[in-house]
Order: sequence, then structure tokens, then C-alpha cells
Amino acid sequence: MRTVNTFLLAVLSLLALFTATIQSKEWWENGNYYQIYPRSFRDSDGDGIGDLNGVTEKLQYLKDIGFTAAWLSPIFKSPMADFGYDIADFYQIHPEYGTMEDFENMIKKAKEVGIKIILDFVPNHSSDENEWFTKSVDGDPAYADFYVWHNGKINETTGEREPPSNWVSAFRYTAWEWNEVRQQYYLHQFAIKQPDLNYRNPAVVAEMKNVMRFWLGKGISGFRVDAIPYLFEKELDRYNNYPDEPVIDDVSSCPDPDDGCHLQHIYTQDQPETFDMVYQWRTLAEEFKKEHGGDTRILLTEAYTSFDNILRFYGNGVLNGSHIPFNFDFLTNVVNNTKAPVVVEHIEKWLNSMPEGVYANWVLGNHDNKRMASRFGVQRADLFNILLQTLPGNAVTYNGEELAMTDVYISWEDSVDPQACNANPTTYYAVSRDPARTPYQWDASPNAGFTSGDHTWLPVSADYKQNNALAQLRAPQSHLQVFKKLIRLRKEPSFQDGELKIKAIDDDLIVYSRQLPGSDLYVIVLNLGATDKSLNVNDHYSLGSQAEVITTSIQSQYNDGDIIDPTTFKAEAYVGTVLVAVS
Repeated sequence: MRTVNTFLLAVLSLLALFTATIQSKEWWENGNYYQIYPRSFRDSDGDGIGDLNGVTEKLQYLKDIGFTAAWLSPIFKSPMADFGYDIADFYQIHPEYGTMEDFENMIKKAKEVGIKIILDFVPNHSSDENEWFTKSVDGDPAYADFYVWHNGKINETTGEREPPSNWVSAFRYTAWEWNEVRQQYYLHQFAIKQPDLNYRNPAVVAEMKNVMRFWLGKGISGFRVDAIPYLFEKELDRYNNYPDEPVIDDVSSCPDPDDGCHLQHIYTQDQPETFDMVYQWRTLAEEFKKEHGGDTRILLTEAYTSFDNILRFYGNGVLNGSHIPFNFDFLTNVVNNTKAPVVVEHIEKWLNSMPEGVYANWVLGNHDNKRMASRFGVQRADLFNILLQTLPGNAVTYNGEELAMTDVYISWEDSVDPQACNANPTTYYAVSRDPARTPYQWDASPNAGFTSGDHTWLPVSADYKQNNALAQLRAPQSHLQVFKKLIRLRKEPSFQDGELKIKAIDDDLIVYSRQLPGSDLYVIVLNLGATDKSLNVNDHYSLGSQAEVITTSIQSQYNDGDIIDPTTFKAEAYVGTVLVAVS
């Protein structure tokens, strides 16, 4: 009797510990974040362009799937030269997307259904149609130094004025544009219509903090911060000049001097002050919570930079930084033919390098890259979503990845992305972001149920009648059904706080376990390769004599709930499977 009582006390202690752990977690920890590209998500008024009321209409759908928060790409007033990343007024909603009342109704609905709203914050630049830029051009003393201006330099051979340096825009060609009114060049590290703000001016820093406070006051739960590496440029030298950036070592990899990849961006990206700016924004978010109460407001940061720099955004050991500095390893370092050991290496590298007390995060797709199912193959879409949802930390999903939506071919004539339009008919498709930005496929009605109108701003995928959200919700087995089950599974103790033990068996097989002491042992098997393989799972993780299939890729021979022998498991080609020990 004493032994039984001792056992019960131990079980109760473990349950109490787990309950305390769950209760102590904040809303954003181990969360699922869903990126909405508003222009392509849902059109409520039939003009062919997605809008805020369309987002509001679909919030319950996102909650039903299980997402923690929805992050919206820019919705601010804009001439749309870069589809919202060129902001004419940081305090107003773009009319095509709706009104401030529509925004407030969206926030209200989000609170009702229990999903957080995160806005895109675009701090590096504004539109050239922004009032700040107009005043800066006119020499208004309060705005004269709001942007990065320079007289340029005189070419000693021709005697003509030319740009101050060889800096190149991310969208190709020189990053300097001459302004006739002001008789100076301004810096634009993206499109010509996107002048860079001058973060060495305290007034700019203060104004952008005001922008953040304004939208936090409207009830949002945080910001995804855009293009952070570009915030600061090297200071002028003692001769009031900007230095040229050096050419890359291997010119053959990017021979075109008009292309950004031709230079080493040592003076225009990743300057030391950039990290401090992020720490300041974190302090602002924390102060806002202290002043106004409520849940934690978070920062998610976008930086295509070095591994070490991404980790610096977490904080410097004294000051906190980004809650979720996006981990782009799966976007930039994992390709279609990447072998299992390399995938495991990237996962372990991140987990082993993070500072103490922070959460990992994993990103499989976004509006700037080819879609996950196109990069890795539709047949492996479930496998990579299984990986995303069963790793520790936060998961970020681009809208449509849960359906295994694929890129849509966009012709040169139909291209609207400035990154593509600055190329040419031969090279545009490789850099175009349009194929991943096409309308969301809601159902089999005309234009995929995205709009009641007769046109869409980008073409809808030809496969929408077969591949859409409604069809997948109704199907007993679909990519969406697998995704929903995975999100529910993440709430189990072993996936919330369980240790990850992971290994590559060969070039194709990845096997790993998640388990919290006293809770279920889960083993995940991923076969990246094109050949079925037999596997004794117990050689790696002890599942015992029987295991249950929790979920698996839709083309698998196994079904959810099947009881299998782990010693003779068949790891099917391109299939991911989640197993749990049967007690």
C-alpha cells in the first residue's frame, strides 16, 4: 500500500509540475504563427484585391486550424510600388485594404476568437510620396536630415557629378537617386520610390517609436520587423564621403555589377548600431506592457544575414532583443537535394547556439521565396510540415503552406514584382516573388473563392478546383488534416517541453524523439529520399513491441491509429510519420 501511495504521490507531483509549467508559459511561447499576405488572402468587396474585412472573415478558420497569431504583411497607406513595403503614411490604412474602422473590427473579432494580430513594421524606408520625404526634399528644417542625402562626387575624368559611392540596391542598379529639387542624391537600398530613413537622426528614431506605440495602442500583439540589416549605413568619413563597397571574391558567381550580389555589403548592412536599435524596440514593447497591462507584445525580426548576427538579435546578455529572430536556415541552406545529415546539422547548430532562456523558431516559407511545396516537392510537403511542427520552439507558416499550395507561373507581361520587373524577360522568373503571392485557394468556385469579382490582381493557380481549403477540410485525409493534427499534437507535454534527440541514419533518413519525463515518448521518422527503407526504430529509440501511428503523409500506406511493430517499420519514400509508444 505504501508503494502504491508513493507512486501516486510521484505521479501527482509530476502532474503539478507540468501544470505549473503550462500555466507559466506566455501566449507566444511554442506558438504557431501564420503569415497573411493581405492582398492575396481574401477579397470581401469584389475588386480582385484582398482586404482587412476578408481577413476578419477568415479568422475563425485560422483559429480552428490552431494558429496562435496571424502576422499581416503591410496594410498601411502606400502607392504600392513595392506592394505595401513603400509606406506613404505609417499611421493610416491603405484604402484598397479598408478603413481604420475595418482594422478595429478585425482586432475586435480576433480577440473574440482568441487569435493574436501582429503587424509588419517597415522601419528602413518610406515611400517617396510620404509627407516626411516631401518636406525633406523641400529642406524643411525638421525633416532635412530625415533621409540619407549626399551631394555626390565629381568624376575627375568627365567632370560630371555622379553617385557618392558604388552602393547597389537590393533590386539592382545604383542605390543612389538624384533629386532635382534638392540637388542631391538620396539613398534607396530597395526601389527608387523607397528612400532610406536616416537612423543617425534621433528624430527619426523617435518618430518610428511613435509609430510602434500608435499601433500597439490599437490593440495589436506585436510586430514583425522588416529588412533589419539595412537600417544603418557606415558614417561619413572625415572628408564627408561614403566608401565604396568591395567586389566579391568570386566574381564568376555574380558577374553583373548592377546586381546586389556583386558587392560585399560591409558598409550598408549589419552595422553595429542595428542590434542596439532592436534592443531599444524590445524595451519599448516591455514598457508599453508595464504602462497599459495586458499580454506581452512581441518582436519577430527579419534578417537575411549571418548565423551569428541572427542570434545577436535575441539580445546581448544584458538587454533583450527579438523574441523570434527568424531562423531562415530552411529557406537559405536547405534545398531540394539536401541530405539528411545536413538538415540535422542545421537543426542542432541552432539549438546548440541559442542563448539561455529563449525559444527556437523554424520558418519554411514566406512572401519573398518560392513556396515550400515547390522547393521541396508536393510529395514532401507533409514531411516538412511534420518537421516544422514537431521541433521545439515556435513555428512560422506562410499562408497556403498548410494546403501545399505551389508556385504559379507568372509571365513577364503579367509580372508586377519590382524585383522581377528590374530584371529582363530572360532572367526575371528566377528573382520574381509573384509566383508565391497568388490568391489563396479557398474553394472550387470561380477564382478559387478568393473574390466575387471577375478578376484577381495576380492569376489564380490552375489547380484550385482540386487543391483548395474547403476540399481539404471535407476530405478524410488531406494536407490540411495532417497539419491540423500536428498543431493539436504540439500541445502534448512531450512536444511543449520534451527533449529533442535527433540523428541522421543515412543520406535520406532522419529519426528523432521528443519526450518529457513521465510523458509519452514520440518518435518521428522522415524519409527525404525516393526509395522505401526498412528500419528498426528500436535500434535508435525504444518504442517497445508496439507503436501507434499518430499521423503521417497523405500518400503513406499507414493510417492514423494503426498499431505497428517498430522493429520492422517501413520508412516510405518522401513520407514523414509520427509514432508514439503504446504502453
